[in-house]
Parts: sequence; structure tokens; C-alpha cells
Amino acid sequence: MFTFTYSHLSFSPPTRPPHPLPPTIQRFYTQTPSGKIEILYAAPRNASGTQKTPIFFIHGGMGGAWVWLEYLDFLSARGIPCYAVSMRGHGDSWMPSFLRLTYFTTKRMLADDVVSGIKWAEEREGGQEVVLVGHSSGGGLAQYILNEGRVRVKGLVLAGAVPGFGSFGVYMNWFRLDPWFSFRMIFHGWHPNSPLSHPRLVRGVFFSEELDEKYVQEFQTKVSFSESFWWPLTMGHRFVDPRKVLRQITGWGTGQRVMVLRGEVDKIMDKVQMVKLADFYRVAFASLVGEKKIEAIDEETTETPGEGGQDNIGHGVRLNMVPKAGHHLQNDVTWELGAAKLLAFHGQL
Repeated sequence: MFTFTYSHLSFSPPTRPPHPLPPTIQRFYTQTPSGKIEILYAAPRNASGTQKTPIFFIHGGMGGAWVWLEYLDFLSARGIPCYAVSMRGHGDSWMPSFLRLTYFTTKRMLADDVVSGIKWAEEREGGQEVVLVGHSSGGGLAQYILNEGRVRVKGLVLAGAVPGFGSFGVYMNWFRLDPWFSFRMIFHGWHPNSPLSHPRLVRGVFFSEELDEKYVQEFQTKVSFSESFWWPLTMGHRFVDPRKVLRQITGWGTGQRVMVLRGEVDKIMDKVQMVKLADFYRVAFASLVGEKKIEAIDEETTETPGEGGQDNIGHGVRLNMVPKAGHHLQNDVTWELGAAKLLAFHGQL
């Protein structure tokens, strides 16, 4: 995958107006000590009259709340209030300088932005806890936030997420996928966006071959101008205790409160990594139930019906696959299949 260009790299924050939104999505800002954080909100439509548990979405590296637009629209149309945050330097939140974002923004600072957004959403929802959904490095951040005991949630969805046991295997997959990774980084002056500096690279890492090229090119124009190095670097090795994470999830009983959602053709968070992630939490769940630290029924893992035929449930965790989807499963050609599986998970909470 040899591609080299400087045309999609920037060393300064964008000065464009906010991205336009579909009519079903509203943009809000919450003030934090550092600056204003963008939160996209999709009000529930076709509601049955029963208040449903809100869902709160966290984007991954180079993303923003905009990566969840399809899911926000799909789930809100089925009566679920939905929120998506953009952390500093992403989407239409406040923009640090290149140096500040790249070298002086830590994982904890980004977690502060997410927690502020969750608290804002909880207040709007009358104090109701959310289902927390994190994609890629945002999934790692979701685990980190729960591990630190900063919020309690009704459910946790890890969508192509950085595993809590560490991302070393993930980056080995990336280096194998793109052998020019290091060479390109050097000649790009170690710009964090170097691995995604052309639509061909974006497609190769994030999407299936079936996704429309126009969508990939538009996606490229929305990625953040830089990224925090400390965010992924501090998740290279095990960074959470799965028992601590699970104890921040409420409402245990029957069913599952953790979902691992993976794309069938995800080349970096591949099947091996995602199955291992599900097992990471299944072992912890069985241990907690056995010690009576969680009041729940510990059920053996069994296969379940689902598109693609690779889904299973057990030990408090639901492992689902989205057919034909790459790493950005929420934006790829079969995104509706993933959204439907998330809806089914939400429905059994």
C-alpha cells in the first residue's frame, strides 16, 4: 500500500464553519474548564411512551461525533435518545494548536471531555445512566473511564475497540497491512495523520473495498487535523482491570451488559483481537459472579442467530459480527446490520 503525499496533512487547526447536520440531529456545546465540547443529539422519534435508556457514543482517533451520524439517526428513529461527543481537537469542539494536541494532550484530558459530555447528557435525561458505546481508541477510552470509576453506565458496547489488555497486537496488524507505515511517518515529520494521509490509506485501514469512493473521499476531509500521540501510546499495554470495569455497569441479572461488536473485514481489530477482548471480560464476569461481587446469572457461551452466523452470548458478554464491514463498521456499507445488532443488545438490557 505505497502511497505518499502531503496534500492531506495540516499543521494548524481548521478555520471552517461547523459541519452541516441532517435535520434529525442537533448540535450543542458544553463548557469545560478547557473549552467548549461539541455534543450531537438525536431526539427519540416514534417513541412508545416509555422512556428508553439513552445511548452515548465516543469516537476513535482522527474522528469526531460525526462518525456516528448514521447510528444516531437509525436508533433515534426507534425511540432511543442518542448523544455523540467530539473531544478537543476533533469534530467541531475547541481546537488546541498542533503541538498542544499532538504532544501535550493526554488520555486523561480526553477522558475529561468525554465525562463532561456524559454528565451533560445524564442531566438532560433526568439523571438516567447511559449505555456507553466506544469505537476504536474511543472504546479504549470508555474502558479507561469505567476503570477509573468516573461514571456508572447501564451497558458497555466496544465497537472495534482497543482492547483493555493492550493494543500491541492491533498495531502489529497495522504494520503488516502497511509496511510503509514507519517510512512514511519519518518523511511526514512524525505527523500523527501520516498513516491516513490519503483516501487509499483510509480505505485500506478503515473500510471494505465495497464502500463508495466518494464516501471515502468525503470522510477524508472530515478527519481531525492531528491527533494526540499519548492517547494510543498509553494503551499499548494492559491499561484496565476488567473486574473494575464490570463493577461500574449497573443492572446485572440475566442477559448481557457488555457487547463486543466487530467488522468482518476489520484488518486491525481483527477477529483474533475481538474474541480475545470478549474473553477478557467473560473471565472477569465469571469470577465476579462466583465471588458474589455481581448479582447475576452466569450462563455458558452459546451461538445465537444473527447476520453472518458468527454471533454468540455468554458470561455477561455478547460478541457480534457485522458482515462485510471494516474497522469503521458504523460507516461502512453494512452499517445498518451493526446498528440493528446494537438495537437488539439495547432491547435486552
